[in-house]
Amino acid sequence: MLDPTSERDLFDQENMEEISQLASLEMSGDVVVKTNSSTFVLEKPSYPDSVYVTAANIFQGIRIQRSPDKVIINYGSEPLQPSSSRSEDESFQRLSYELAFSTLKYQDILESILIDSYIFSSTTIASELNSLIIVMLYDFQDRKFQPRVLSENEETIPEVQEVENLLNGFKTKLAAALARCRIKHDALSIYHILPETVRKQEQRASTLPLYAWINTSKISLEEVYNNLRRKGYSKVKSITSVNEKVYAVDQHCFNVLIFPAHLKTDLLNIDLIKDYKLIFQDKSRSLAVHSVKALINIDDDVLMVNTGSWYTVAHMSILTSGHTSKIFVCGIQPEEKDFDARKLFTRMGCQNIEILHETFLSIESKDHRLQNVKVILLLPRCSSLGVSNPVEFILNEHEDKSLLQDLSQGGLPKDKLETLAQQQFEQLTHAMKFTKVQAIVYCTCSVSKEENEDVVEKALEYQSSGVKMQPYRLSPPVLPLCSLKEIELSMDRFFRLEPSDMNNGCFLSILTRERDPSETVSVKDVLARAAAKGLLEGVEIGKTLKRDKKRKKSKALPPRAPHHGDPLRDHLAVDGNDTSNVQMKISELLHRESKISTSTKMSAPAKTVSQAGTSSQVRKPSKPLSTPLVRNFTRPVERPMNFVRARPEGKVIPLKPIEIVLPPVIFPLSPQGPRVQMPATHFYYRFIGSKRFCSSLGLF
Repeated sequence: MLDPTSERDLFDQENMEEISQLASLEMSGDVVVKTNSSTFVLEKPSYPDSVYVTAANIFQGIRIQRSPDKVIINYGSEPLQPSSSRSEDESFQRLSYELAFSTLKYQDILESILIDSYIFSSTTIASELNSLIIVMLYDFQDRKFQPRVLSENEETIPEVQEVENLLNGFKTKLAAALARCRIKHDALSIYHILPETVRKQEQRASTLPLYAWINTSKISLEEVYNNLRRKGYSKVKSITSVNEKVYAVDQHCFNVLIFPAHLKTDLLNIDLIKDYKLIFQDKSRSLAVHSVKALINIDDDVLMVNTGSWYTVAHMSILTSGHTSKIFVCGIQPEEKDFDARKLFTRMGCQNIEILHETFLSIESKDHRLQNVKVILLLPRCSSLGVSNPVEFILNEHEDKSLLQDLSQGGLPKDKLETLAQQQFEQLTHAMKFTKVQAIVYCTCSVSKEENEDVVEKALEYQSSGVKMQPYRLSPPVLPLCSLKEIELSMDRFFRLEPSDMNNGCFLSILTRERDPSETVSVKDVLARAAAKGLLEGVEIGKTLKRDKKRKKSKALPPRAPHHGDPLRDHLAVDGNDTSNVQMKISELLHRESKISTSTKMSAPAKTVSQAGTSSQVRKPSKPLSTPLVRNFTRPVERPMNFVRARPEGKVIPLKPIEIVLPPVIFPLSPQGPRVQMPATHFYYRFIGSKRFCSSLGLF
């Protein structure tokens, strides 16, 4: 800690040169107007007057308010009147919020500088302008008190001109107060006075790449790649060089591209963005919708809760565009938002979206509109503590702007976290009440355990035992784990992304439950699940259904093999070798899905029924045979003639070829010797016929 004498000496040595340079600037406060002959170049562009006014009003609403006995500056109560017609413009709003948020982070420091410079005691200025003063002071010190450069047609606002003249008149005293503040905190700049969590957040935000998903309903992936290549972009495996026009494909989501942050201005001017073929959005939202896509069948509906941005709904709709699924989104209440949402969905090519005006908690679990909903995507309001650039995320995802006050200080107080966690718990438990739903995807952008693991575990414990439904359980992630770190973070069945230079933080949990054993599974359900998992390539479900009906109506049926016991084999009719392959894949699917439910019935005695010639698969012996297999035909016992139906003479009964593959035969040779395997033997075996006809074939 420096004593006052040494502190003043250090101040004189290090800062007198800076103050003298500032004092040599023009003190008139006139704004420098940019002309064609001007050669003065600013290191950082200045804001127009309208941005200052809007940012001052935003700061007035989210600033840190102190108790009456600790008030340093009185900010008044009346907001300034913006006179710009650009107040609804998206880029204008983003600039205003970024300026207000930056001022909010340095509120304590800026207030100390204003008090130390005696600017309020030396002037008489309305308290309503104090928000504008502190916002403009942050920008002026950030630009080293350089004069602003405005275009010739830029709109000017009298209040901004008044404050600008005031700050220019006190620039020397303000610079001196700023220097003393740095010395007091032993910091190279006021940036180093910020909390460490806020500094790390700013560092990550400066390098965070851009994520954009491809709207495959309007353009294919290859067309996007070709379009970007014609514009000078190169496809790479990972974003390493930030100074080149490159992009990469995300490892978790096949239709998401990654661009360096400095390319945003260039990308906003290309047709892919303007035509809604490429959509900028945070990666966490893409992870959520891709998780839902992996859980649904081709005819399952989805209910989306607290989606925030309509782009999330559109992304979910586009991923299911080839299905018969419906995407229900709830909570769009004002008619104006309803109209704007439908207009956007139409422009993006979305056709399977149903808008519900009710809030999620007000929707009954037995609502007739939602009886086919099998997956609920829950994106609850969260603290956004894993987001590196809170302003951009909150504006893009339409989150709660009041969170900016706490995020500017590095985190939320405990009572606010508890309030958010309680709201998340209520929504998650309400989602569990929908009897037809089989899975819930829960996703936040928080790194707080109170909002993530604690909420999920508490909801699983809360499941009502009085309701006769299959309980939910925690399921492993359905997204690919692309690194050892991701595998380690997912060991407890939660998918996590920690905040880094490449992505924002994300938490994702999947809750699933088994089907009720009392419910019968129809062939249609089996086919739907098999088709959703890609097991029916080349097989059209509609044709098999029609073929089945024709077979039922047919009067003269050829001899058929006995019933296999598999409901799908009697339903699916495919010619050629594809039949056995498809049936085998689907049987494996059914076996995997029923494995857990059947394991609970191990107490019941197992019954094995074997029927000759009815199995399409040959059992493999558990141990290799030590002796060669030899075909040994014995004469079967003659059955009474009254059990055989006589057939008309001259009528030929068609025979069905069956290929019987015997297990490999191992001869007793040396270990180094070759193993001889008998070739498969083909038999033409008749299911129903007379003894005389069988004798003619040499089978008896």
